[in-house]
Amino acid sequence: MSAPTAPTADGTGGTGDDGEPGEITVHRCTVTVVRRGGWSWGPEPRGLVRQVVEALPQLLADHFAERLAADGPDVEITEPLTVTVRPGRDGWSGRTAGGGPPVEVHFAPVAMVEVPADAPETAADAMSFEESFAAAPGPWTAPSAAALFAELAERGELDALLALLPDASLRAYLLALLGVDDTAAARLLAELVGRALTADPPPARPHGEAARPGPAEPLRAAIAGADAADLPRLLAGFLASADRAEAVRLARSPAGPYDPGAEEPSGAAGGTGAVRTPAGASTAAGPSTTGEVRVWSALPFLLAGPLARIGYLDAIGPALSGVELAEDAALFAAALAYKVLGATARGWRRAERDSEAAAAFAGLSPPLDEERLTAFARQVRPALPVLDGVLALAVCRGHDPADPLLLTGADDGLLLVDAHGMFPIAWAAQVAGLLPYWRSCGRPPVLLCDGPLPPGTLRDLASAGVPFLTGVRPLRGDPVARLPWRTPLWSAPGAAPDLRLAAELPAHAQRCADLVTALVTERRAVPLAQDGGLERTVTLAAALGLSTIAWTLWRERETPDPLLALDRFADLEATVRFEAAAVRVRVPMGRRHADLLRGGLLADVPDVAWLGGRTLTFSAG
Repeated sequence: MSAPTAPTADGTGGTGDDGEPGEITVHRCTVTVVRRGGWSWGPEPRGLVRQVVEALPQLLADHFAERLAADGPDVEITEPLTVTVRPGRDGWSGRTAGGGPPVEVHFAPVAMVEVPADAPETAADAMSFEESFAAAPGPWTAPSAAALFAELAERGELDALLALLPDASLRAYLLALLGVDDTAAARLLAELVGRALTADPPPARPHGEAARPGPAEPLRAAIAGADAADLPRLLAGFLASADRAEAVRLARSPAGPYDPGAEEPSGAAGGTGAVRTPAGASTAAGPSTTGEVRVWSALPFLLAGPLARIGYLDAIGPALSGVELAEDAALFAAALAYKVLGATARGWRRAERDSEAAAAFAGLSPPLDEERLTAFARQVRPALPVLDGVLALAVCRGHDPADPLLLTGADDGLLLVDAHGMFPIAWAAQVAGLLPYWRSCGRPPVLLCDGPLPPGTLRDLASAGVPFLTGVRPLRGDPVARLPWRTPLWSAPGAAPDLRLAAELPAHAQRCADLVTALVTERRAVPLAQDGGLERTVTLAAALGLSTIAWTLWRERETPDPLLALDRFADLEATVRFEAAAVRVRVPMGRRHADLLRGGLLADVPDVAWLGGRTLTFSAG
C-alpha cells in the first residue's frame, strides 16, 4: 500500500527530489487487532479491523511527514516497523475522537538507510518483507556417498543394496570412498571380491608369458579360506595398509592380473564405463531461479513428499556426489518432472509450458538444454542402480507376500510392479535380474502380463521356481501347464494356481498396460539419449510418487492407480516463489488442495538436493 502525501507547513504536499509528491510504499503489512475485556466484538466484528487498515496510511504519513517533505534522497527502513494504536471510546477515526480521549499511537524506533537515486535494481527488490530480515543461509553441500552408505548400514540394508548393484557401480563408489570411509569401502570391495572368487577362473596366459604379481596376490593370501562374513573386516585391514594406487587397481579388477598401464582415475567415475564430458563442456545447469513463476502443473512438486518418505530424495545428492555429478542434480529433477507433465509429441517434441514447469521444479531458468540433459544421462549411469535399489528395497519392505506381483515387458526389458497400488519395484533386462526383488518380497505369485517379453521369459521363470500365471501364449518348449479356464491361461508346472488371481488377471493386465503407455511410451524424459538408464530410473521414481498419492487419497473408495493421480492433478496450477532458504509452492484453494492437505501430501520437504538444500513448502492461495 502507499501512504498519502504528507501535508507541509505551507499546506502543500511534500515532494521528493524530482518534484513529485513524496510517498511511503509498504510492500507487506500485517495488522493484528487484539481485544481485551468484555465478551463481544459488537454487531460488526470486522468493522474495527477495516477501520484500522483504512487509517494506517494516514498514520504513517503523519509520522513520517518530515521525511516526505524533505528534499533529501529516498530512505529505506531496514527493520520491522511496529505501530501500536489504542482507539478512543467514541469510535475510530485514526485521530482524536471528538470529545473523547485521544487515540494513542506508538511507533517503534527504526533505523533508516538512504537509497541512492541511481541505485540499480537487484534481486533483493523482489524479496518479501520477511525475507529481507532473514539471515543469509550458509553454503550448502550435498552429502557424500559415504553418508548414504553409512545410513544404509545403520538400517541394516547396505548388504542388500550392494547385492543389487552391478560391478561398474560398485567400482565407482569404491573409488569415491577410498580414503574417506575405508570401512564402507571395505564392504563394497568385499562384494566385488566375493563375486570374483565365485566367478570362472581367468583365461590361461599365452605360452611363454610369465605371470606378473598384482595387487590381488597379497589379498588372496589374506583371505584364503576366510568365511564370507569375515571379508569386510579382512579387506578393511588390507585397505588400511595398502597405498591408494594399489587399492585403486584392485578395485578396478579385483580378480585380474596387474595392469601396469592402469592409472588412477582422475574422477570417481573413471574406469566405470561412464562417458565424461570433455573439458569446458560441463553439464552443470547454471544458477538457480530467483523470483516468482507461474506453472501450469504442480504435479512434479507433489512427487517430492512421497519420495522423501522412503529416503529416495535424500539419496539423490549422495548418489550423484559419488560420481562427481552433485552439481547436476537439477538435471535429474528436470528429467523426473518430464515424466508427469505433457506427452512428448513424435517421441521427442515438448510443449513450451512443459519445459517451463520442469525448469521451475528443477530450480533452473527456462529453456532447458536438451543436449546437456542427454550428456547427463550418459554420465550418471553408475549412480542410477543406487537410486533404483533404494526405491526397490522400500517397496519390497512394505509388500505383503500374499499379494501378487505384476511382470510385463517394457522398453526392451522386464518391469516388476506391486499389483495392489501399482507400486513399481524394478526394471531388468532378463528374469535373472528380477529374482532378488521377488525373493525380498517373500516369493509371492507373479502375474505375467502381455507385452514385448524377452525370449525365454516363461522358461526362466519356471526354472527359478517362480509361481506364475499368464494369458500370454507360450512358445514351443516353454515349461507351462494349461489351466481349465474360460480364457486361455497357463501357469508354472507343478504349482497349484490361485483361481482368484486368474479372475483378477485381466484387470491387472489392463492397468499395467495403461501405466506403461502413459509413463514409458507417451512421456519421454530424455528422448535423445541412446542409453535408457536415466529414462527407466525416473520412470520408476515418478510412478512410485503417483502411486503413493493415489494410495493415500483414494484407496478407501476406489482401486488406487497412479494414473488417477496423473489425470486429476496434472492441471493443478501453482505459483512458485524462490527464496534464499525455501521454495514456496502456492496452489489454488479447493477440493484438490483440501484432499492433499488432509492426506499429509503438502508437508514441508527439507534439504532438496537440486534446490541447493532449500526447503520445499506448500500453501494455498
